[in-house]
Order: sequence, then structure tokens, then C-alpha cells
Amino acid sequence: MLDLGPELLTLILFGSLVIVLLAGVPLVFALGGVATLFVIPIWGWEGLPILANRTYMAMDLFLLVAVPMFIFMGAILQRCGIAEDLYELMYHWMGQLRGGLAAGTVLICTLFAAMVGISGAATTSMGLLALPAMLKRGYKKDIAIGCISAGGALGVLIPPSVLMIILALFARLSIGELFIAGILPGLLLSGLFVAYILIRCAIQKDMGPGVPVEEQLSRAKRFRLLGGLFLPIGLILMVMGSMFFGLATPSEASAIGAFGGLLSAAVKRKLSWSTFVDASFVTLRLSAMVIWIVFAASVFTALYAVTGAADLIADLIGGVGEGWWPIIVMMLIFFVLGMFFDPTGIVLLTTPIFFPLVIELGYDPLWFAILFVINMEMAYITPPFGFNLFYMRAVVPPGITMMDIYKSAIPFVGLQAVALIICMIFPGIITWLPSLMIR
Repeated sequence: MLDLGPELLTLILFGSLVIVLLAGVPLVFALGGVATLFVIPIWGWEGLPILANRTYMAMDLFLLVAVPMFIFMGAILQRCGIAEDLYELMYHWMGQLRGGLAAGTVLICTLFAAMVGISGAATTSMGLLALPAMLKRGYKKDIAIGCISAGGALGVLIPPSVLMIILALFARLSIGELFIAGILPGLLLSGLFVAYILIRCAIQKDMGPGVPVEEQLSRAKRFRLLGGLFLPIGLILMVMGSMFFGLATPSEASAIGAFGGLLSAAVKRKLSWSTFVDASFVTLRLSAMVIWIVFAASVFTALYAVTGAADLIADLIGGVGEGWWPIIVMMLIFFVLGMFFDPTGIVLLTTPIFFPLVIELGYDPLWFAILFVINMEMAYITPPFGFNLFYMRAVVPPGITMMDIYKSAIPFVGLQAVALIICMIFPGIITWLPSLMIR
């Protein structure tokens, strides 16, 4: 058995992981491969069965059932025309305002976030629907691209969120409380985005011109479009209401959501065998990716917990000072990691280290968890490797460069930082709704 001090082991372990990730190895193979290679010199060959045992323990977590259910719900909804209905509603209700199309796009992304649980669905849907319309109407590409990238990232924070499910598993928190705690911060962020867009477009009048009067519908026709809100709002109330009032566990609520997605597709007359099969394959691919990452991270975190690396990092952070300083340092660490690594991997790697320290310092772990998720939402649009920036690259028209996409995201990253600070200073934004839940 290799006998190295925790300092050297931490350096070698995490250094190897960073090198492998920067080499382009997928996260699941990086985590699992590094853990397997290190377990032999640290524990010997007899340590290999421990890896299998940790994987089985992760497989036995019933809450993981919610992951494919929520992904399936989002995949079905993405194919049943709800996004198109919401966009038409927004176009005719908000289009006449300066910046109205961009602000309305954020509101659609907010509704989508409350239905699908992942950021990619809203980002790609609005990138295909709203972006061409905004550019055609003379919107500057900064505001047009940025509102979609940032709005799509709301799917990380507004429940149901697949990332929150993983966080709840590793931080040992109630997923129901975590979901409910994300509602008000998510609405706060959405409100900041909308306010920024409308104010900036009012000041810079060429940033987002209004839709011409001749393209606007009559009031009666606009009111008929409000029917497009019935299905998404009904589905959101079914899923979140069942958890808030204690009628269903998160896993049961995910099944309600999946059924609601099928029902919505049937009502829209978009439910077909090909739609069901396509949604099922998307669910299979994304769920397999998420759950295999969970397995690999379980093995990796078990290894560095035993080697003492977790205690070393916790001691280093705990030694930066008292009061807010440990929290601020952790937020900065999350932000820097988010610039380069997958948010799911960051959750899995840092949760076993930071959450025990937060509890030891006397902070509410639920409050810290939402701060964590807001930071991970920032990671989705933070250059150079924010996921949503690459989703946008896949849908933007020719002539828009990656640098244009990066520049468009910067103001919205700043707004996310403002929301993070507000939630740090006023924890009731996070903790008030969970305190009202019926358990």
C-alpha cells in the first residue's frame, strides 16, 4: 500500500484528474479511470471490489428514478409544439415594446425551465425560434444571443432540475425542499434579466426595436393566444404543487410530470409513435450519461475521502478567516471551476468536501446549496467552456462568431453574480418557501 501524505496525494490525485480532463477525456472515464488507477497503489488489488460496491450503492438510490422521468418530460414537451405556441403569444403581447422580444424570450425560457429540468432544451428551441425573428427585426446580436443563452440556463435553477437531484443525493438534502427553494431565486434571476433588457433597450433605442404596428394582432386575437399558457402552467402546478403540498415524493412527482408531458402532447395532437420513440432515445442517452457520471464520481469521492484529501481541502478553506470569508472563497472556487469543467462533475467532486464544512460553520446547507446551484448556472454561460454558449454556436446563423457569443454572455454573467450576492445577503429568498411546505 502506497503511503503518501495527504498533501502529496491530493496534488497527485487532482492533478491527474485535471490533466486527463484537459486532454479531452469524457468526465465519466476521467473520474472512474483515475479512481481505478489510484486505488491499486493506495489499497492494493483487494481494493478493487470496493469500487464495485460503491457503484452498487449508487445504483440502489431510488431518487435516481427521477432523472430519466424529468428528462423524458422535457423531451416530449420539446416535440409537442408548446415552445412555438409560447413564442407566438410572446411575440404578439410583448413585441411592440423596445426589447420586448428579448424580454419575452427570457419569460418563455423561465416557463420552459419549470417544465424540462435541463438547460439545453430552452436554449436550442429559442435559438431556432426567437433568434432569427429578433435579428430580422433589427435586434443587436449582443442582446438577442445573450437573452437566449442566459434564459436557457434558468433550467439549472428553476425546478425540476436534474442538477439539483444529483446535488441532493451527494449533499444528503431533501430534493423536495431543494426544488422549492430554487423557485424564488429563479424568478429573481428571470426578473433581473427582463429588467436589464428593457432598461438597456429603452436607453439604446436601436438595441431592440419594437414590432411594427401593422404586424400586431387585435386585442381579441391576442387574448385567444393566452390559451397557450394553459398546458405549461397546468403541468408546472401538477409537478411542483404535488411536492409542495406533500402529495407526492420527488420521484413520484417526476412520474406525474412524465405523464403530464404525454398528456400535453396528446392534447396538442403531436403524440405519435415516432415522437415517443425519439423522446425515449433522448432520455436513454442523457440519463445514461448522468447516471454513469454519478457512478464514477461515487468511486472517486470515496477514494479521496479515505486518503484524507477532503479533510485537507476543508482545513485550507476553513483557515481563510471567519464569517463570510469561507463562503466567499468557496463561491470563487466554484466560479473558476465552472469556467473549465462540467457543472455536474463540479457538484460531485466538491459536495463531499464543502457541505460538511458549511454545516460545521453553522450555515444552513439548503441556503448554501442554492448558492451553489446559482454558481453552476453561471458556469453554463461563462466563457470559455459554458455549455449554453456551445448550444448557441450550433444554432446561430452564419456570420456570428464564437467571440460574439462570448461577448453577449458577459452582462448576464454579471447579473447572475448580482443575484448570487442578493441571495447571500437575504437568505429568506431561499429558505422562506421551503418553510411553508407540508411534510
